[in-house]
Amino acid sequence: MIGDAVLWRNHRQPAPPVRRSRVVVGAQGDMPLLLAVSALLALGLLMVGSASISIADRQLGAPFHYLLRQVAYVGTGVLLAFITVQIPLAAWQRLGPMLLLISLALLLLVLIPGVGRNVNGATRWLSLGVFNLQVSELAKAALIIYAAGYLVRRGDEVRTTVKGFLKPLGLLVVFALLLLAQPDFGALVVLGATLLGMLFLAGVRLWLFGLLVTVAAGALALLATTSSYRMERLTAFMNPWADPFNSGFQLTQALIAFGRGDWFGVGLGGSVQKLFYLPEAHTDFLFAVLAEELGLFGALGVILLFMFIVWRAFAIGRAAAQAGAHFGAYLAYGIALLIGLQVFINVGVNMGVLPTKGLTLPLMSYGGSSMLVTCVVIGLLLRVDRENRRWGQGT
Repeated sequence: MIGDAVLWRNHRQPAPPVRRSRVVVGAQGDMPLLLAVSALLALGLLMVGSASISIADRQLGAPFHYLLRQVAYVGTGVLLAFITVQIPLAAWQRLGPMLLLISLALLLLVLIPGVGRNVNGATRWLSLGVFNLQVSELAKAALIIYAAGYLVRRGDEVRTTVKGFLKPLGLLVVFALLLLAQPDFGALVVLGATLLGMLFLAGVRLWLFGLLVTVAAGALALLATTSSYRMERLTAFMNPWADPFNSGFQLTQALIAFGRGDWFGVGLGGSVQKLFYLPEAHTDFLFAVLAEELGLFGALGVILLFMFIVWRAFAIGRAAAQAGAHFGAYLAYGIALLIGLQVFINVGVNMGVLPTKGLTLPLMSYGGSSMLVTCVVIGLLLRVDRENRRWGQGT
């Protein structure tokens, strides 16, 4: 799959022959993919309701406050995904530069004192009245769309010259500076890794790619160790039990939730950790509550659903590549990397194998920005699949 994408290193090679679909799926879309996404959305609503009921009752006197808002976010997200599927990929390719400029302008706007909304020491949100927009979520989608278009326009330059490879990295540096000013280190890691993955699949020289990955890893390590805030998180991650009531509190409570869940969980709604022990139980640490209530098998089921979505995204990208639709292929690969990386980091943080990053679990965690943007990128993926089917290139 990935090897097929790397074969694009030289566009002078003849395009692979177009092959007919080997699996009969509904003509209107990828039904297995839709079922997996629907299952995660439905389970996410159940878990947000379960994880937030106590804190919503205590803070607002309305036990279903967060659940009702999440239902509204999911409904709006599904509507946006439906609209997205109707727009041809050629239009998205043309809109790429404009979307990028809009996201950069919003990243600047959020840093203006009095405009950006500060929560827990981070200024990442713009108040839109009905909900707060986390600009970094919008920037993720915009960068993927732009990068896919750039790799189509400048693919040969990216593959054959150092200059062509460094141009998109310069753009990433601009994003990095704006995200670190918020600060949003987690979004930077996801954006950077996604862009590097897309460049690799576009066929960039391996020695240059390896050098850049080494430099990027060193830069991230330097950023982490030179900030007292990030260093504290890193230290807590290494040994959360050394200070379980302060720096290691989130991780220790999450680990206790996993321990209580055992094989089959304590039952839906039976979590103890969500009762004011585990901070951000309905957002960043929703997976820990899920593991407590549904157990190891429930947690593995969710991971398998996400793995299936990522696999389908790569398969759709491969089909687009075989059809010669390179923008759709790069876009699908970028979406696969974006969702896969964010799930990997969120689950890793919940399990205590990665430092705390403040990233939500796509399609499941409470939050309007994440839900809406994730639904839109799923809509883009379904659009790639629809155009593949029109060319007889199923997956």
